[in-house]
Amino acid sequence: PPPRRLTLGLEAVASAATSDPGYFNDTSYGRSAMRLLRLRVDVSLRLGARAALLAEGRADNGEGGTLSALYLRLRPMPDRPFDIQAGRIPPVFGAFARRGYGADNPLISQPLMYQYLTSLRADSLPASADDLLVMRGRGWRTHYPIGSGAWDRGLPVIAGDRWDTGAEVRIGAEPLSLSASISQGTLSDPRVRDDNGGKQVSGRLELRPTVGFVLGASASRGEYVSREAAGALPRALGRDAYTQKALGADAEYSRGYWVLRAEGVLSQWGVPRVQAPLVTDSVRSWGGFLEARYKVRPGLFAAARVDHLGFSEVQGTLFGGRPTPWDAPVWRAEAGAGYSLRRNLLLKAVLQHNWRQGVRPGSGSEGVAGAQALLWF
Repeated sequence: PPPRRLTLGLEAVASAATSDPGYFNDTSYGRSAMRLLRLRVDVSLRLGARAALLAEGRADNGEGGTLSALYLRLRPMPDRPFDIQAGRIPPVFGAFARRGYGADNPLISQPLMYQYLTSLRADSLPASADDLLVMRGRGWRTHYPIGSGAWDRGLPVIAGDRWDTGAEVRIGAEPLSLSASISQGTLSDPRVRDDNGGKQVSGRLELRPTVGFVLGASASRGEYVSREAAGALPRALGRDAYTQKALGADAEYSRGYWVLRAEGVLSQWGVPRVQAPLVTDSVRSWGGFLEARYKVRPGLFAAARVDHLGFSEVQGTLFGGRPTPWDAPVWRAEAGAGYSLRRNLLLKAVLQHNWRQGVRPGSGSEGVAGAQALLWF
């Protein structure tokens, strides 16, 4: 039979967890990834053999719905592995963001580099190294003297729960494929409307040398500082482009009852040099995770993930004038199990522990227990 013209998908997620006073699981939407009620609707409308319109809508925690994806997919040559997508598009960079939903994620949380809020912001900038150091480990609520005066959330390395707006092309299939995009925002701050006149360019190369083995490499560059924050800088500094640059690598291997995944990213942000003690270079972060999933028996699996997010050092007058990571390095370990009550009903339970170095007492180490029910049609 011919393919359906209109396809609908529905996913309902209910996640609950013990308290997280250290805000380790807060996302760029201001919600905890471990305490979330989400209804997601996917729509695909075929516009002939060469085009389709795809959309995704979400409603979180009983709040109003949002359109999280809306893009046109064109396939000029239906018999060739080549397509063009334009609108609020799927991410090109990395691997986890394209499979982070529902059953594709064997645990409940997201890896740190896709979720954890750093102390940097796009609309509020530090004037000195001390401004940056005093906000270490406070990504859930941070503030700087340049730009917006409001306290607000910081940026993740990669905003895994938000999609950017732009256009992308994909060419090739197995064993080699290439994706490239140009978009309004950056990895850490995807946007619908441009807020600084800059654009992000991203690319990804994927190799599938054999069945069950995938290797990927990604790169991106985009301006992240908002027009308002740049306008608040001294004139000579406000003309500069403050960019986020990132390189990433990922791998997946599946065989028998096992699925093993690993991913790493190196990111750097340009920071203005306004007053002493100066931030003398771009600030950097590096993150990575290892993840394993094992099928115990039909319908039952066990999974675990270990990941880390580290930061380069800056030197100010705080911390005795010693070189100090500009944000607090953090580790996470999470393990759990999942059981399918039905083909489309999955239950998960996890234990998670987080460690954060060099922050105030009471926010450096924390355990979280969580459970999730996932239903899809």
